[in-house]
Amino acid sequence: MSSPRREQTLLPRPARYAPRSGHFTLDAATTVRATPEARGAADLLRTLLGPTTGLPLAPSADGAVTLAVDAGLHGLGEEGYGLTVSPHSVLLRAATPTGLLRGVQTLRQLLPPEALARATPRPERWELPCTEITDLPRHEWRGLMIDVARHFHDIATLRRQVDLLALHKLNVLHLHLTDDQGWRMPVPAYPRLTSVGGHRAESMIGPDGSTRFDGRPHGGAYTRAELTGLVAYAARRGVTVMPEIGMPGHVRAALAAYPHLGNRPDRALDVWTRWGVCDTILGVHDEVLDFYRAVLAEVMDVFPSPYVHLGGDECPTTEWERSPAARARAAAEGLPTPAALHGWLLGRAATYLLERGRRPVGWAENGTRLPPGFTVMSWREPGHAAAALRRGHDVVLTHHRTTYLDYAQDAASGGPFVQPGPVVDLRAVHSGDPQPRTGTSGGRVLGTQAQIWTEFVPTAAHLDRLAYPRLCALADRAWSGPTSWPDFTDRLGAHTPRLDALGVRRHPTPLAPRTDAAPAGTAPSA
Repeated sequence: MSSPRREQTLLPRPARYAPRSGHFTLDAATTVRATPEARGAADLLRTLLGPTTGLPLAPSADGAVTLAVDAGLHGLGEEGYGLTVSPHSVLLRAATPTGLLRGVQTLRQLLPPEALARATPRPERWELPCTEITDLPRHEWRGLMIDVARHFHDIATLRRQVDLLALHKLNVLHLHLTDDQGWRMPVPAYPRLTSVGGHRAESMIGPDGSTRFDGRPHGGAYTRAELTGLVAYAARRGVTVMPEIGMPGHVRAALAAYPHLGNRPDRALDVWTRWGVCDTILGVHDEVLDFYRAVLAEVMDVFPSPYVHLGGDECPTTEWERSPAARARAAAEGLPTPAALHGWLLGRAATYLLERGRRPVGWAENGTRLPPGFTVMSWREPGHAAAALRRGHDVVLTHHRTTYLDYAQDAASGGPFVQPGPVVDLRAVHSGDPQPRTGTSGGRVLGTQAQIWTEFVPTAAHLDRLAYPRLCALADRAWSGPTSWPDFTDRLGAHTPRLDALGVRRHPTPLAPRTDAAPAGTAPSA
């Protein structure tokens, strides 16, 4: 049986492709012609292929490889591209520079997997199969959330994950920067957020409710230069870095640094060493409003992302109900109960962002209504997404049974700790439809993303193993739309050598069968 042609193994699958006979040969004499707006994509092509193929791909006014931005290609949208490979030339065109970046990743996948590896010796000639491809995504939002608060992951690890996202045409890296267990984002006006809030004394062993701890301090924080560098690195690959600063719950680390921001200013707190949901939350006095404005101003200065995530879920309101100051604030604002301060505080933060041209994002749980203007990430029940759409919110679907990659990916016992809950295997991710069935709605489904909460993810190798190959399934679904299971697994089988060439420490059983009888459990905290 003959091997499939390389364009038949692309992941995600292109919208349309037509194989042609012959091949184009890349060698040391091959040059690249780029229109002015295409120079960033040409530079990326050299950056990615030069170290692995040994080819200079030098710029030239008459190069056989042409990259061009043509604003007249309206049908390709923001991220679509057209690629024609003939025996004597390669033409990559798009309506925008971003579309060319997606096409560069397709060119990489059309080469043999060895072209992705930094290995020697290398061949002097590389062959691209002749083909015609027209491609554009089904969804505009296709991402991965990495929680760097529960376990800190350094910038080198995040850059590597950006490279892998770009290869799979994913375009959002969502960084969960703050939580009860650590604060990783520097804010000059509040230096103790990282010097104190970025370090905890130890970490819980096992899931929430355990009585065992490892006795090892854990900490870390990014510098402003590291974060701005990451943003620029990702942008050159067509990936947006979206920050998340959680409020008004999930703030124990911030309150350890600045107790006066809480509901009991005289109380000394530590950075939380447990998992689960902590009941300490922000106060609602004026100093807290000053705090979130200062934090969000710094966040917007570092991250140009049009979206800023404010967390928003899992916020016990017991402290407000017991606080005379919170009860007084609720009465002054005309709110029926102290619990309504949750929406009030999020609304104040959202207004601050909206007035500055940014769009707030929040987690939705138990059908909780986020204030107007929020983009909703629904994670607990699919029905919550439909309800948010009917209320006019834009939605990113993050249902935990199809997108939470910190859940077990098979039913095998004896492995490392994972989140208690359902098995989310490769087929579960592949079958997750990011388009809920709903009637008339005022909102839009922007797309979907995967989540990796890191209570049990201390290293870069753990990230790899949880993400891949399951993230391949989400990328395929988000870009290509529904594909049959045999079609996907055939392409994944041909794609895994690419992952191996890149050194991805993937799960060793990529085609594990679907486990319908999932163990009981609750979704991990957002």
